[in-house]
Amino acid sequence: MAQEKIGVVGAGLMGAEIALVFALAGHDVLLADRSEELVAAAKSRLATLIDRGIPRGFFKAEDKEPALQRIGTTTDLGRFADRDFITEAVFEEESVKAEVYRTLDRVCRPGAILASNTSTIPISTLAAYVGDARRPQFIGTHYFSPASRMKLVEVIPAFDTAPTTVETAMRLVTEAGKTAIPVKDVAGFAVNRMFLIFLQEAVRLVEDGVATPEDIDTACKLGLGHPMGPFELMDAVSSKLCLQVSEILHDAYGERFRPPALLKQRVKAGFVGGRGNRGWRGRG
Repeated sequence: MAQEKIGVVGAGLMGAEIALVFALAGHDVLLADRSEELVAAAKSRLATLIDRGIPRGFFKAEDKEPALQRIGTTTDLGRFADRDFITEAVFEEESVKAEVYRTLDRVCRPGAILASNTSTIPISTLAAYVGDARRPQFIGTHYFSPASRMKLVEVIPAFDTAPTTVETAMRLVTEAGKTAIPVKDVAGFAVNRMFLIFLQEAVRLVEDGVATPEDIDTACKLGLGHPMGPFELMDAVSSKLCLQVSEILHDAYGERFRPPALLKQRVKAGFVGGRGNRGWRGRG
């Protein structure tokens, strides 16, 4: 198996676990964020994650320490000059991602592949923030949360993405234990277009007084076989992110993705979920 040097920009929940996925596959990984405190916190979370045996069954006990040792950290994107495959996993806002890509385009070697973990923004839109020479090596690799356990990765080529870039991305995520599917470059890709409709209808059921968030979660787990209910998931990833995704898809596709009024009201009131915040089912 080839041992490409991997870079991950963004040490939040998704970025840190993507780094772990590649480290467990034997790669040299460099994880970057804006401050030493953020990358140190990410390494600490990963240590706790694997000490708890999560993701259970995805790695052997003897792999734990070597995997963590394979993840270096930095606050300087200039250190990505030797990376072969770099995944961006920063805040889901185009301007933030654009700044990262302009920097990576400048510091990375010509053959390096840049991949985005965006969940909604078209890959060709993001590819516009690198030069023409880099665009054949630009691609989307959309992981699902938690990335250490969820098996699916949507692989999305942009308009100018080279076939060899698609092949490399598919190979790397497959070797890392994921199942990769190719998806056309449209807003929301495949899974989020389906899932946002589902989440919005769950919120409308609460708006209409049909059932409580707790009971809808129970119904989805026991009646549909989902590992998490929609309100548990919104509390985990934050309702603010769900609203952002809804608004992006509403802009792209129109009325069918209009965010429910209750979702907007709760986000404005600060009931967003996540660590330490009140969500649909209490505090995270």
